[in-house]
Amino acid sequence: MQLDPSTAPVPNVYQYLTGVVTPRPIAWVTTLSPAGVVNLAPFSFFNAFGANPPTVVFSPTLRRDGTKKDTLLNLEKLGEFVVHTATAPLADKVNLSSKEVPPDESEISLTGLSTVPGVKVKVPRLAEAPVALECVVRQIVPCGTGPIAANLVIGEVVLFHIADDVLDAKGAVDPRKLRTVSRLGGAFWCHTSDLFELERP
Repeated sequence: MQLDPSTAPVPNVYQYLTGVVTPRPIAWVTTLSPAGVVNLAPFSFFNAFGANPPTVVFSPTLRRDGTKKDTLLNLEKLGEFVVHTATAPLADKVNLSSKEVPPDESEISLTGLSTVPGVKVKVPRLAEAPVALECVVRQIVPCGTGPIAANLVIGEVVLFHIADDVLDAKGAVDPRKLRTVSRLGGAFWCHTSDLFELERP
């Protein structure tokens, strides 16, 4: 088959894009509204982008009606966020936090999670997450307009929080202990438990 994005319906483009670009890591992001409400939402358009300075990128796309999500609105106001790893024990709560709730309600209450104050940012982090990256926004790049249009958020990591129990004997992150989950197409997710190693040439 062939699909021309210039003529295909946007939902179809989204369906095929997320079906073939897999697996996608999940940015589980907390932000803070001007009223002080903690927003928590997962984003599978996410990756690390560099290490000097440590940089992460993710995209809170516009909703299907073309409006901005709470995360994006909060980032435009405060310019700070915390990214957490999405792990197997917390997968159900990651999924639940994707539910649309009014801006004056927090997904923290919805999921039954708890928070810890940020150290270098005003945004709190999740107490239950084994990894949290405190970040400041360096740039937000709108990429298109209308439903599901991207907004590329470029953030600099200013502080890492990594639980000791996901580290190996040498102090490196052990993927067998971290147990991240990722998104595939549709309702499919996957575990990072089927591992193999290849030494670089």
